[in-house]
Amino acid sequence: MKRTLLAFLISLTYINAQSIDYNLKKGYVAEGYDVVEYFKNKAIEGHKAFTTTHDNVQYKLVSQENLNTFLKAPENYIPQYGGYCAYAIAIDSKKVSVDPETFEIRNGKLYLFYNSWGINTLKKWKKNNVKGLQKKADQNWEAIKN
Repeated sequence: MKRTLLAFLISLTYINAQSIDYNLKKGYVAEGYDVVEYFKNKAIEGHKAFTTTHDNVQYKLVSQENLNTFLKAPENYIPQYGGYCAYAIAIDSKKVSVDPETFEIRNGKLYLFYNSWGINTLKKWKKNNVKGLQKKADQNWEAIKN
């Protein structure tokens, strides 16, 4: 019994250690904006009535339909880089909060960006070599994601 409990606790520690660091400003991924709606090219804040948990973090969606869509394949809707600013991850290897209304869907993936005080990193992202920035962000994220 003790061995089984110990094995279980070790496996929980291992699972939690593998989880990435999500940007949970306001307590939710994408500050509570509906990650399914982004793929309809809309930035809409979700409702508490349609909240779910995936990978130990919470998501808010706008409807039961979107909640069901998310639950069928959550990996399709998770923002890249834990929901931190994609540009900041690429350029500075830093986790920077985002404006949840500043986003891009590229190659079926959701990217969020900082946009405040006259700095719109989505515009900078698009001005530069996006594929190069994505590659650099992917490399940087591997080093800082936990």
